[in-house]
Amino acid sequence: MTKLTTHVLDIYSGKPGKGIKVEVYQIQNAQKEKINSVILNNDGRSDKPLIEGSSFKEGQYEIVFFVGDYFKKIAELPNTPFLDDVIIRFGISNAQEHYHVPLLVSPWSYSTYRGS
Repeated sequence: MTKLTTHVLDIYSGKPGKGIKVEVYQIQNAQKEKINSVILNNDGRSDKPLIEGSSFKEGQYEIVFFVGDYFKKIAELPNTPFLDDVIIRFGISNAQEHYHVPLLVSPWSYSTYRGS
């Protein structure tokens, strides 16, 4: 099944990113349209794919991970955190494939890649 999924790992505490808010946007003609909003479960994953079915198509997308809110709840950080929202813009070039966008994150750094 073709779909978009994500998984967040908190490398600061060594745990899944439980409770992180995630929003997904499709970008067309310099306009952003929100197509989904989820809260990650105990495993740092969404209970359902972020996009699937007829909504999963070629194009430009953006995932916003609200990690600043998450880290404020679990760590003592400055009022102005180094990382607040992590925004990943990417393209789906083949709507027949599964796209997985994991995020490894701490209050000071992040890494992502196209997973499987």
